[in-house]
Amino acid sequence: MCAIRVRPKPPSGPAADEADPPPRGRRPPAGAPAGPGGPRRALPRARDWAGLLYVVPALTVFAFFVLYPLGQAVWLSLWDWDGVTQATWVGAGNYLDAIGDPEIVGALRNSLVFVLFYAALPTAIGLLLTALMARVRIYGLTFFRAALFVPQILPGVVVAVAWRSMYDIDGPVNGVLRLAGLDGVTRAWLGEFATALPSVGLIGTWVMYGLCMVLFMAGAQRIPAELYEAARIDGAGAVREFFTVTLPGLRREISFALVLTITYALRNFDIVWNTTSGGPGTSTTVPSVFIYRAAFGTRDYGEAAAISVLLTALILAVTGLVLFLLRSKDDAKGARR
Repeated sequence: MCAIRVRPKPPSGPAADEADPPPRGRRPPAGAPAGPGGPRRALPRARDWAGLLYVVPALTVFAFFVLYPLGQAVWLSLWDWDGVTQATWVGAGNYLDAIGDPEIVGALRNSLVFVLFYAALPTAIGLLLTALMARVRIYGLTFFRAALFVPQILPGVVVAVAWRSMYDIDGPVNGVLRLAGLDGVTRAWLGEFATALPSVGLIGTWVMYGLCMVLFMAGAQRIPAELYEAARIDGAGAVREFFTVTLPGLRREISFALVLTITYALRNFDIVWNTTSGGPGTSTTVPSVFIYRAAFGTRDYGEAAAISVLLTALILAVTGLVLFLLRSKDDAKGARR
């Protein structure tokens, strides 16, 4: 006779759920406790490490063309060197000289003013255009979007030269003012201390608002239509619908647009140099102008590198603050996990 083995019936109930391990090949649900010690982070598997290998080429290029030059700039900023004679170690002397120079501090203030024209105003205009195009049916919408985006693809030198002629004393801007009977308002917009900085800033507004509009239009298309229908059923008007549906739905696009525009504003050089060269006086001078003059004028490469490092740190700090303030609730929950 052969013996018959009876398989015991598996236990049921809460005790069975605690005793039985999860099926092989499946991970426990997110947030489930992994043992008496609470939630634990799963160790990376072999295929996870294999996936990271696909990132290695991009990281190699980034390290060679970005991190390595940045490290060289930091190292060069610690020396006093003109590119020909023997370099002299000065340590943090170049940084102290840059921070204590009132002209460089004034240039940083000018850059912060440019943030208003290059980032805040284009973002506001882009949001306004997006709200209008989302509610009003416009024939030839593709053409209008392409036309409004043209300033973004034009070279900065071309934009600067064109606007410099428009701001001329006999240019189109003053011509329109004369036709409107505002002869007393006409002036050399780029040649006066009071108007040079905002005049150059408006050029940046004209260049950047198309980029913001395209980003916001793309983001508005992924907002569910049910949210707009629910807002209209509740009696929301155009303004309330914008602030309760459109604006929260574009949080990520707004943060991305602000990072791009703020970075462009703080490192701005081509438009300033080709319109006013930092003048009149130092009214439109930005840190990039000092970097150019130190590197190719006085050939003080240590000072130029120090200003470059300080400018990079300022850009990282400002953009990091923007990303922190505008991060979504989902991103905040993911960071806490």
